[in-house]
Amino acid sequence: MDFSKVKLIVSDMDGTLLNSKGQVSPQFFQLFKKLQKHNIHFVAASGRQYNSIVSKLSSIQNNIFVIAENGAIAKKNDTILLENAIPAKKVIDIIPTLRKIQDTNIILCAHDAAFIESKNEKFISLFQEYYHNFHIVDDLIETAKTTTILKIANHHFKSSEEFIYPSIKHLKTPILLKISGQNWLDISDQKANKGNALREVQQILKITKEETMVFGDYHNDLEMLHEANFSFAMKNAHKDILKVANYSTESNDNFGVERVLEKLIEAKRN
Repeated sequence: MDFSKVKLIVSDMDGTLLNSKGQVSPQFFQLFKKLQKHNIHFVAASGRQYNSIVSKLSSIQNNIFVIAENGAIAKKNDTILLENAIPAKKVIDIIPTLRKIQDTNIILCAHDAAFIESKNEKFISLFQEYYHNFHIVDDLIETAKTTTILKIANHHFKSSEEFIYPSIKHLKTPILLKISGQNWLDISDQKANKGNALREVQQILKITKEETMVFGDYHNDLEMLHEANFSFAMKNAHKDILKVANYSTESNDNFGVERVLEKLIEAKRN
């Protein structure tokens, strides 16, 4: 693999750059400084809320691009580069169907906050890891009437693929459904995915697919993996991602991203 052409690194967060404890390694931050010296840009691309992403990368947040809410929004510092919200009517129409799915917790994701109506303490405790700014409301439909919604996130403690997806896969409303993790399923506008957001960043930077490296582990990473010649699936990735990616690396708990970045920096030196 000739990494010498790479000018842009894009990494998913959970299951990829973050280890199982939700931490970014000190090694990554050291490697980031070296990437900067070689004028290589970095994009954090996640289903997480923007504020949650930058909290994990606070020491470098002013020097990176952020794709949040699975591509519904892309930002560089306070500048919004792209936004694809879900029309309010679609949100209002979908909520009653989601409420009927047993043991499913619904999150409406807006610009600066998330909204839930669940009172489940176990869920609220877990949910705060991904959504730092949130409000508990009585009725999400009332919230959707007055608030721009970027994404509807849904959580099931056992399996989103097994328990949520079958109940909504036949919805006639034109929306994008993404199983984004073992316990998560996200609903977005059809145009809102990490691949479209990445293309926007590539156009801004005038960087091509041949100059881009992407790391991912789950279905919400599929589109952005197609936007990079150097597409890497983590060893812990879903089987569908392992099939699509051009390359693979070690797991998120075994410094999979960092190992490849070390090779990239070595290639830039030579």
